[in-house]
Amino acid sequence: MGQKPSLKHFHIWGCPAEARPHRPHEKKLDSKTVSSYFIGYSERSRGYKFYDPTIKNIFETGTATFFEDVEFGGRNKVRDITFEEELSSNSIPTITFDNVQVSISVINQEVNPEPQQDNVEQLPPIQDEVIVPEEQIQQPQQQVPLRRSTRERRNAIPDDYIVFLLENEDDNGMMEDDPINFHHAMQSVNSQKWIDAMQEEYKSMQDNKVWELVPLPEGAKPIGCKWIFKTKRDANGNVERYKARLVAKGYTQKEGIDFTETFFPVSSKDSFRIIMALVAHFDLELHQMDVKIAFLNGDIEETIYIVQPENFESGDPKRIVCKLTKSIYGLKQASRQWYHKFHQVIVSFGFEMNIVDDCVYHKFSGSKHIFLVLYVDDSLLATNDIGLLHETKRFLSKHFEMKDLGDASFVLGIQIHRDRSRGILGLSQKNYIDKVLKRFGMQNSKPMDTPVAKGDKFCLAQCPKSNLEIQEMQKIPYRSAIGSLMYSQVCTRPDIAYIVGMLGRYSSNPGMDHWIAAKRVMRYLQRTKDYMLTYRKSDHLEVVGYSDSDFAGCQDSRKSTSGYIYLLAGGAISWKSAKQTLVASSTMAAEFVACYEASNHGIWLRNFVTGLRILENIERPLKLFCDNKSAVLYSNNNRSASKSKHIDIKFLVVKERVQSGQISIEHIGTNSMIADPLTKGLPPKVFHEHTAHMGVVSFEDIIV
Repeated sequence: MGQKPSLKHFHIWGCPAEARPHRPHEKKLDSKTVSSYFIGYSERSRGYKFYDPTIKNIFETGTATFFEDVEFGGRNKVRDITFEEELSSNSIPTITFDNVQVSISVINQEVNPEPQQDNVEQLPPIQDEVIVPEEQIQQPQQQVPLRRSTRERRNAIPDDYIVFLLENEDDNGMMEDDPINFHHAMQSVNSQKWIDAMQEEYKSMQDNKVWELVPLPEGAKPIGCKWIFKTKRDANGNVERYKARLVAKGYTQKEGIDFTETFFPVSSKDSFRIIMALVAHFDLELHQMDVKIAFLNGDIEETIYIVQPENFESGDPKRIVCKLTKSIYGLKQASRQWYHKFHQVIVSFGFEMNIVDDCVYHKFSGSKHIFLVLYVDDSLLATNDIGLLHETKRFLSKHFEMKDLGDASFVLGIQIHRDRSRGILGLSQKNYIDKVLKRFGMQNSKPMDTPVAKGDKFCLAQCPKSNLEIQEMQKIPYRSAIGSLMYSQVCTRPDIAYIVGMLGRYSSNPGMDHWIAAKRVMRYLQRTKDYMLTYRKSDHLEVVGYSDSDFAGCQDSRKSTSGYIYLLAGGAISWKSAKQTLVASSTMAAEFVACYEASNHGIWLRNFVTGLRILENIERPLKLFCDNKSAVLYSNNNRSASKSKHIDIKFLVVKERVQSGQISIEHIGTNSMIADPLTKGLPPKVFHEHTAHMGVVSFEDIIV
């Protein structure tokens, strides 16, 4: 009493700081502090809240050094966040397009602001009341109710933004700081480039007669639309172009009224890898083409109205709307309509669709043949005749607006490397892995020999139980890390399939042990990011499979983990590691169930390759190797023993497939079981021997 209160615990909001977070598993040589920004005070302790821009995480600690003389954003660039509610009061410049005066909402300021104001956004005045805790005061009997905001709360990430992600799957969570809306684009230093991109998109829609302006019929409700912006980059991360896409808010469509069926034209990753293996073996020409504004080519079957594009309005936008004559991005049925259009065109040129993959086509003309792999609006062309290649390109360019990218070198975030003189083709995701490591602050981590140590076990007992532990783990980007690793595993890295699948089981409530294991995977990728999935010209081209299983490996359910891998031209074309759906009572039962899963996919591969009509020996039984003699004997024998009576009837289809000559299951020694890394952790030497047989090798090993 009588003393002036201390204000030492108050600090400038947004100032840089070196904070020491609570890290129970911190190592001796780890950095003790984190470069972060002060953003507030803790509600449960006398600590502070900090934002770590490296991993985009918020943490609390009471130990920190503040640098209040350095402005916010003075050291690291932090992404600006602009809410759509703040845009209504901004001033409006004008853009002229096709003799139409177009009104565009944007803050009336210079494109290049003063350096000291970078990344600082002018916020509108706060309208809501701010209630500050004070000492309790005697209130009158009639209490005034608290004022509640009636403004609609919007999601931080609009639902319609997801529509654009499928076009850019190679990012897979590695999104750059592209503008999130029109207002944000106009504030960026590249505002003129975004304006040019929007004008190009709008012109494309006019040229293709995507809509016609009509009065809104009584009782009809138009669908909203929004501009989405994306910076397109090449394989080396350099900016290729700035792309703007007008996207319909398809999530407001009602099934049965606005659409009936949906379908997305995406070829299987297995199909893509099989074609790559054939390209390496037969030394085929491999080219890539991109369909510009692909979805605008689809004919619309339903009557759909959308609001006029933001800032490209004509007349009264509340009364005049766009009646669609063609599909546009964002509509539920847009991808299906585009595929139907493409299918009609390509079939008219003599191409045939593969019997098991609707997005793979082939054409034969005597000894000449060409394969086409479609992935939304990207297409790969593989052929043994350059004349047939150019003929196909001319045909596609006649019916669609195409971009010829020449020799394929980068597709779906995968770099394609070829040494045609030696018959080698490699698939690499080095750039993607670098982005993943940088995003999670692991770019300078200590490399590891294997993604998981032999004997490592994971269970629900390692998950947090108290609310405090759960809150601490929620600050760690575990799910995002597993998702980023998953894309690499699905495309080119079968060597991490087991551990990524295992850690994915605990995504709903991960523990610190699971996070440490995820970081170990990233440390392994730090060591092996130069590795490629390779295919080579082979003396004996044949699809060969390997099936394996552990026994009761799941510590929680005692279920086993199945794993299989199929090879062609010296490299893996298909693999899987997954927990079995039942509890196996013996190693024979676990291995037999694994053979069932492997044979299911083997039949699919057999049918796909048969449809290509390029492998002569595919008519022979597909070889599947297993290292359990009992399972092999049981698969090839019609006798039923007492110890196998418990096996579910559906798994017995394996016997039928063996008898019909579709597959043949043969025994192989455990030391030669290439699928071992898909079911368990292994010593480094054994692990690398198996992954080398999968075709996952370093670039240095390829060029030797």
